[in-house]
Amino acid sequence: MAINLKSLSADQLATLISNARSQLEQSRSQQIGEVRGKIEALLKSSGLTLAEVFPRQVGKGKAKGTVAAKYRNPEDPSQTWSGRGKRPLWLVAQLKKRGVTLDSLLIDGTAAPARKNVAAKRVAKKAAGKKTGKRAPARAAKKATKKTVRRARKG
Repeated sequence: MAINLKSLSADQLATLISNARSQLEQSRSQQIGEVRGKIEALLKSSGLTLAEVFPRQVGKGKAKGTVAAKYRNPEDPSQTWSGRGKRPLWLVAQLKKRGVTLDSLLIDGTAAPARKNVAAKRVAKKAAGKKTGKRAPARAAKKATKKTVRRARKG
């Protein structure tokens, strides 16, 4: 049965599509029922159960347990954070206080994360860059030029 789709209107095409989808669902459910019947007959004739043929595999999925807390709010010990996900508001507020670091909020017995002092490195690098950086010769030349211009204006 060949249907000329070009001759159909938009409403007729929509009706045809919805009828085809419902027919597809019916055909699919009928096929599933037939396969189930065949499997059940085969299991019955062999004297086995579906659980024996396809045992459930325990522990293959993703573990959905809870993670131990690593950080605790000193003002409210009931508030903790595992270190995963977005930082809670209490933690952000604590970190804004002077002298409070993430390490200072660690719960006793949890290992501190191995972190290098990035700020100290940045300061040292900046200080070294001022003395011997790539721009140092250009800066020195610019300063010398400014001095000679000032001297020329004065005298």
